[in-house]
Amino acid sequence: MRQIAVAVHSGHVPGLGEKARLFVEALAKRCPDAVLLVGGYWGHMVDVVDAALEKGLRVVLFLPMEREDVKTPPGAVVVKTGCEFRCRSVLMIRSADVVAVLGGGVGTMIEALMAYAMGKPFFVLTNVGAASDRLQAAYPDYLDERRAVKAVYEEDPVRLAELVCTAGKGVPTDFG
Repeated sequence: MRQIAVAVHSGHVPGLGEKARLFVEALAKRCPDAVLLVGGYWGHMVDVVDAALEKGLRVVLFLPMEREDVKTPPGAVVVKTGCEFRCRSVLMIRSADVVAVLGGGVGTMIEALMAYAMGKPFFVLTNVGAASDRLQAAYPDYLDERRAVKAVYEEDPVRLAELVCTAGKGVPTDFG
């Protein structure tokens, strides 16, 4: 069983919902025992959660205290973190074996940076039309001189799911 944190936009980016669904569908085929860790149930997180539950994947929602009242779908495990947004991200990323960054704004990018700082393999979907698209230009390989974990960038959501599923399973993660 792998715990995969999915960082994705809390708002709407044209086309990202479909890419998120393609990612989850491919993930369900390749990692049917995966548990998805998601930071809430609004914006594109709804696309990820709904697709995962439809495909029979387990989902854990890490709700920030500001949004503990959000209506969540049956079948999702809800953790009321008692933390504000960034603090709940720490709990989510720390609980993950691997992190998939599907695209988003500063919160999504913070989760990518947390993954790096915690030594978690992380994979970034590119060309989604969100601020996170700038990560590849800013950090083409490693985020700093420590070279903790190589950032892996992929434009195809299906291929991204394949990479996420193989991370840490004896398959090299230096995909550069």
